[in-house]
Order: sequence, then C-alpha cells, then structure tokens
Amino acid sequence: MNNSHDEIKRLLKASRTMLSTKDSINESLNIRKKYNLLSEQEIEFEGDNVTKKISVGDSIEDNIKKDEEKKRKDEKTQGFRISGGILYLHGESEKELILTSDEKKAFQETMEEFVNEVSNYTDFGPLNVYKNDVTWEGLINDFGLNFRYSTAEKEGVYIEGDMIKVDKSFIEFAQKLNSYYEKFKSKWVTIIGTRKETKINQDFDFED
Repeated sequence: MNNSHDEIKRLLKASRTMLSTKDSINESLNIRKKYNLLSEQEIEFEGDNVTKKISVGDSIEDNIKKDEEKKRKDEKTQGFRISGGILYLHGESEKELILTSDEKKAFQETMEEFVNEVSNYTDFGPLNVYKNDVTWEGLINDFGLNFRYSTAEKEGVYIEGDMIKVDKSFIEFAQKLNSYYEKFKSKWVTIIGTRKETKINQDFDFED
C-alpha cells in the first residue's frame, strides 16, 4: 500500500517538473494566446527573459501614495489648546504653523455650535488643519460612539461604536450630526482657502 502511494507521489512530482519547464509553459501560453485566453497579468517568456505586463494605472496610484506618505513625514506640526479643545496645524514651513485669531475663533465657535446643535455630552478629540483637509473627531457619550468629520481626503461623516439600538433618539442624533457637518465643512473650507491665499502672499513678499 505504501509502495503504491510513494509511486503515485513520484509520478506527480515528475509531471509537475516536466510541465514547469520553459518550453512547456511557452507551449501553454502560445495555445492560450491563440485562442485569446491570456489575462492582463499573464507572465510571458521572451527568450531567456521573463517579462510581466504592468498596470499603468496601478503604478501611478502607487507613486501618488508614496508621494503623499513622504509629504506627511516631512510636514511640521504645531498644537494649540483652545477653550479645552486641541487644534493642530500641519504645514511645510514655520509660517504655516502660525495660528490666527480668526482660526482660533472658528475653533471655539465649532465646539460651541456642536454642543448646542448636536450633543452637549461630548469629549472632543483634536481638530487637524492640513493643506487641503480638515478632520475632527470626538466621543459622543450619549451613545458611546466616536464620530469623525473630514472635509476632503475622506469627505463626510463617520461613526464607530459597539452595538447601538436604532431608535428615535439615535435617528434624531444622526440627523443632527450629519446636518452640522455641512456647517462645519463650510466654515473650515473657508479657513483653508484663506490660509492658502495668505501663503501665496507670503511667498511673493520679497524683501529688498
């Protein structure tokens, strides 16, 4: 019984070895190519070189991601504690880390409006101001869930928590959370626009 089993294993190994040679693979590929059965990612043998078709879209996307990651590593960050909340400015230079009185006021208004219009039982997390995005998060103690606002990179409203009963009070809260996001986005997109305009003016403010 064992001898028979071993013999079968040897035959399988021999057949795999035979079929994995370059000539066998080339023959298989030629047949598949003849009948248009090759996939986009098919590996082709050309002489002694192995070449693989590359998705240009994927390659560009990978490069973009790498560039974004590098920029995030190189950027500078400055934190500010304002009325019990924390605001972080992110930029490429020290000039971009200067907090203006309008930005401070906007952050104070944002926290006050959220308490009045969404939930007065909230532990706020940091608000991050990037070049093209503003994110803000916190814990809604009424429902034991976390919320997150983002104006650009992953635009929209996000919530995360354990099992939550979808009743009337939760639906009302979700509507308030989503409704206030529009005001939040409008306010902070304006802030980002002002910061960009200020940076442009600074870049062209040459000294004699």
